[in-house]
Amino acid sequence: MTTEPEHSLEIERTYDVDAGTPLPDWARLPGVAVVGAPEPRELDAHYLDTADGALGRARVALRRRSGGPDEGWHIKRVTPEGKAESRWPLDDGDREHIVVPAEIESVLAEIAAPPFAPLARIRNSRTAYALLDAGGGLLAEFVDDRVTATDVRRGVETAWREWELELGPAAPADAAARDALFDAADELVRAAGGDVSASGSKLERALGL
Repeated sequence: MTTEPEHSLEIERTYDVDAGTPLPDWARLPGVAVVGAPEPRELDAHYLDTADGALGRARVALRRRSGGPDEGWHIKRVTPEGKAESRWPLDDGDREHIVVPAEIESVLAEIAAPPFAPLARIRNSRTAYALLDAGGGLLAEFVDDRVTATDVRRGVETAWREWELELGPAAPADAAARDALFDAADELVRAAGGDVSASGSKLERALGL
């Protein structure tokens, strides 16, 4: 694998909801002119780490995910601005016996040395909705996730439902305006019966952190 990775910064908020919580009316979110049609996605992600958890201590996640428009190998790092992600295309490897490509091992070399072993598997039945502004720009993407996760090392399986709202290219550029947008989203979610998530990520929740 020699393809240069794509880089992005995810600025998002996650919400805890019950299995039957009704979706908010996102047309009421300031700036949203059109709520796109539901787009189903089946995602299957395998997370890896060293035996002593070096990546987790560095707040870095390594995964191989299939399904959805951004499938591939991902390295995600927690930053003050959001989650910085580097993505490489999927290889042709066996999903049940995953081998980390040498190129990705070299990127992680300053944090952790191989071997990398399975940590968790997270399968997600996702329904995505594009929230568009009056000019057709993507203000945000809302996803309704029904998650089944396995902590591979403990042999523990959990399931839950959560929502994510991730800002798009047409979202406000300044921090104060972004905060106001999320505040308005929080109100809509709470009115529907949900709340801001207490967990930092699906991986943390799968591992019981």
